[in-house]
Amino acid sequence: MNVMELFLGIMTALGGFVDIGELVFAISAGARFGYMLLWAVLLGTVGIFLFSEMSGRMAAVLKKPTFEIVRDRYGYNRGLLILVASNLVNVLTCAAEIGGAAIILQILVPQDLRVMLLVAAGFLLVSTYVLKFKWIERVYGVCGLTLLVFAAAAWALEPGWGDVARGFVPHLPEAGMPGLPLYAYFAVGLFSSILMPYEIYFYSSGGIEDQWKPKDLLLNKVTAGVGFVLGGLLVCALIIVGAALFMPGGVVPQRLSSTIFGASIPLGAWGFRFALAGIFFAIAGAAVETALAAGYNIAQFFGFAWGKRKNPGEVPLFTLCWMGALVIGLAVSLTGVNPLDIVEYSVIFAILVLPFTYYAVLRLADDKEVMGKHVNSPVARVAGWIYLVLITLAAIAAVPLMIATHMGQG
Repeated sequence: MNVMELFLGIMTALGGFVDIGELVFAISAGARFGYMLLWAVLLGTVGIFLFSEMSGRMAAVLKKPTFEIVRDRYGYNRGLLILVASNLVNVLTCAAEIGGAAIILQILVPQDLRVMLLVAAGFLLVSTYVLKFKWIERVYGVCGLTLLVFAAAAWALEPGWGDVARGFVPHLPEAGMPGLPLYAYFAVGLFSSILMPYEIYFYSSGGIEDQWKPKDLLLNKVTAGVGFVLGGLLVCALIIVGAALFMPGGVVPQRLSSTIFGASIPLGAWGFRFALAGIFFAIAGAAVETALAAGYNIAQFFGFAWGKRKNPGEVPLFTLCWMGALVIGLAVSLTGVNPLDIVEYSVIFAILVLPFTYYAVLRLADDKEVMGKHVNSPVARVAGWIYLVLITLAAIAAVPLMIATHMGQG
């Protein structure tokens, strides 16, 4: 097994777990509730591994990407509604990531933010157009690994590891912490943001881009396992940094630039540099992931040819769609709206789409007539249905919690 083949899972996880929203949200969760929400990260990590493995397995066995499965399960009309909602999430998320990438560039080269937005979008357009899929996943995956600086920062802060371990067991907030509604909002937000639907759209399409076959099913499991465990580790590290560094002073970070201090204060100048690089490539990778997911979804739903492994002229609709997602994302960012506000709304829309996407994946993965010997095991089947119930409950609770907590402001 070539280790470079694992970067599909790594890029997918970095783009889904530690995008601009999660980079601030996870540290803020730690600053408010200490280590008490680590269990939500563990729960979400197991869930995204479970469903990504299913979607990758179906890509390898059936050569069917996720959105084709969604169309077949729900039919044209209902599938079209899911397509519109999913791509709204993709474009909004892409806009937020472009804004975040521009903020990092502005720290490096102090210029007007609008100029940096154009530079960031131009970089994303050119790199995505020029690079074949395997190099997209490798470049953004390898460079994004500099985010491991936050794991080093969490270790350097010397948290109470017994308290950290207890954070993986769900329990109610302690005295002196914000109330139960805000706790529930952060728990649902952490769980749901890890399960963003564009991750499995990108992952299953990536498996086909990499030409997986049934003999690659072990590779699928290892790729999903390594990628999503790494993503979960990084989100846990961000929560630990928030709890150990910011909570004692009663500081709640609300800006992307504040996240950088989580690495630079305990680790100094090299922590600052690695944090900048890691955040930029994780955010840029998320923008590429969501833009390509938009192209994949539309081409797959309407039955057009697609794929970055092909020349752009062979897949004109797909190329136009992913480029359009980046251009529309840039236009949204140029209005001056806060990227973190954009990502808040994109997560809410995504949560509403989650049950429909994961139900379609689970039903086909459970179908022995279609999957044959590659059907879900009894353990995967039971776990899948348990997670579908949890995802549905999260979708039901998301909007009321958002209203009750004023989008996490208390």
